[in-house]
Amino acid sequence: QVRLVESGGGLVQTGGSLRLSCAASARTFSTVGWFRQAPGKEREFVAAISPNGGSTVYANAVKGRFTISADNKKNTRTLQMDSLNPEDTTVYYCAAAPITLSTSMSATRFEYWGQGTQFTVST
Repeated sequence: QVRLVESGGGLVQTGGSLRLSCAASARTFSTVGWFRQAPGKEREFVAAISPNGGSTVYANAVKGRFTISADNKKNTRTLQMDSLNPEDTTVYYCAAAPITLSTSMSATRFEYWGQGTQFTVST
């Protein structure tokens, strides 16, 4: 079983940048994804990366603004977020699963989840 811990939440102004990190308890050979969930809404896919870090997929809402990367020596996955706007405000979750990266990265396909980290984009 893989344990995931997110970090990096906080407060940032509109147009600013923030970096979220997802630390895995052990070397993961899984696809890792970032999701976000606003109150009363379904968990929404944000970005995902293949186990070796060579391939990535992004939701249209964040494409060109967010970048997901992998550091397998440190067992971490990072989500660099630029040009943030208030609509990005919510709780972000890191998730992992032994699945192939694809354009269909629904939350139901992921087995392991972190506890979530919150950040707020102020106007």
